[in-house]
Amino acid sequence: MAALPKTGILPAEYLALDRQAETRSEYIDGEMVAMSGASMRHNMITSNIIRELGTQLKPHPCRVLPSDMRVYAPDTGNYLYPDVTVVCGPPQLADARLDILLNPTVLVEVLSESTEAHDRGRKFEGYRGLPSLREYLLVAQDGPHVERYVRQPNDDWTLTDFHGLDAVVRLPSLDCDLPLAEVYDKVDFAETTTPD
Repeated sequence: MAALPKTGILPAEYLALDRQAETRSEYIDGEMVAMSGASMRHNMITSNIIRELGTQLKPHPCRVLPSDMRVYAPDTGNYLYPDVTVVCGPPQLADARLDILLNPTVLVEVLSESTEAHDRGRKFEGYRGLPSLREYLLVAQDGPHVERYVRQPNDDWTLTDFHGLDAVVRLPSLDCDLPLAEVYDKVDFAETTTPD
């Protein structure tokens, strides 16, 4: 992710610019950081997760949202775009524009070379400050592997790794399962892609 030339801007300035822009940017520590386009593999994995969770959660009071839903992380003051967001119960939105979610239940990031360090580091730090967040998933694109972080009652986070197409990620906060065979359905790991 490359920072835009203008730095040190206020959150209100960021929101005004991002809401009018043709491409999305996150707001990280006073800077607008442009979101790069995603590879075919990244998009396939993301759409598979949205489809699978959406199907299972249809009878529940949960909504599955794509990467255009901005999430505010109050502890860091950053505005972020997760790859997949699940909110259960009534969504809490920051203002009348209805484009900033305050209470996600589950957040998912599909890892890429250009974003992995950020998704594991500063982004997860911001997400952990969301009282509503119960689970955080990091999903690999180079093979069937998902890392699930679950918030414990004492606010610690427990990591469980899931490997292989036979693995199934149990999502206790949603009372549903995410089979890796579905997450990686029609994903060709042999395809050569440029890093996204």
